[in-house]
Amino acid sequence: MKTEISLAELRQQLNDEAHRLGFSGLTVSAPNLAHASQNLKAWLEAGYHGEMDWFERSLDLRAHPDQLVPDTVRVISLTLPYSPHNGARAKEILADQERAYISRYALGRDYHKVMRQRLAKLARTLSTLSDTPPARVFCDSAPVMEVEIATQSGLGWKGKHTLLLNRKEGSWFFLGEIFTSIPLEVDAPVTQHCGSCSACIDACPTGAIFAPYQVDARKCISYLTIEHPGSIPEDLRSRMGNRIYGCDDCQLFCPWNKEPESQTYPEDFTVRENLDSARLLELFSWTEAQFNERLAGSAIRRIGYLRWLRNIAVAIGNGPNTQPALDALHHALSGQTDPIVLEHIQWAIRTLQEQSCAP
Repeated sequence: MKTEISLAELRQQLNDEAHRLGFSGLTVSAPNLAHASQNLKAWLEAGYHGEMDWFERSLDLRAHPDQLVPDTVRVISLTLPYSPHNGARAKEILADQERAYISRYALGRDYHKVMRQRLAKLARTLSTLSDTPPARVFCDSAPVMEVEIATQSGLGWKGKHTLLLNRKEGSWFFLGEIFTSIPLEVDAPVTQHCGSCSACIDACPTGAIFAPYQVDARKCISYLTIEHPGSIPEDLRSRMGNRIYGCDDCQLFCPWNKEPESQTYPEDFTVRENLDSARLLELFSWTEAQFNERLAGSAIRRIGYLRWLRNIAVAIGNGPNTQPALDALHHALSGQTDPIVLEHIQWAIRTLQEQSCAP
């Protein structure tokens, strides 16, 4: 297993098993993250990370994979595809102010769980074939510069929205990694293919992508609806539209994100609870018990019930001024004690009422 031929055979069997498990791409790198870590440090110093303090605490580990997992000499990067057209068409839902828009990746089962299970199976195959201890696997769960690592391995190129892109799938996939001590042959990077296109920058509802490859998370709707725990800045609320969990605009308007002619997707990502086209007032009426039960196994559940209500209140406030909408907001107001949720419900009521006063 130490000869070059054996390593090549190992790689081929790894590729075959990855394909069997549903992965759409596998590449290998020996990443050098010095330059990327300097860029990340500058981004943090500018405060663009908002309240995501874990970026600061883990900067050194992100720059040195061998410190995160000792003896790491290679990182295997993999993609697992999901479909933006799973269920109702995304752009149609965005245009319907009475329906909730949820980022396409979160319509089914939590991708962290799906990806880690499949990565773990592949890592066990790697361990068995190479007679080495089990390798560590990651999926958006540790200080890993996954886009930079995947870019260096040739899995794709970094788009101007800072997501990974490739010719086959655009950016509709999840990334995962296997850190290994096995010196597999590395893959070469690919060239970038964004050119002069600025579609993702132009499409960003809040201007969070303020320059190519530069994102201010504090303005990003994904950050505001998922990571941000407090009050959403009032000047950004009206720009959020009906997006209650995440935002896909920079992907939806990317020319590379066309539905592949032939692609299979894990059944785990099938739409649950009609989340692809649910009405805002229906979701707003869920009790906390219903939220926890219906979103069990979903990535959405991790934001918690109160943040869920906060986000939906903003979306209702951005919708049409109807009596059912006002009734739902007033009903929620009477039974709510959380100050953040109360603030956003009150804002939504004022915003709807102001529509009636507009000339």
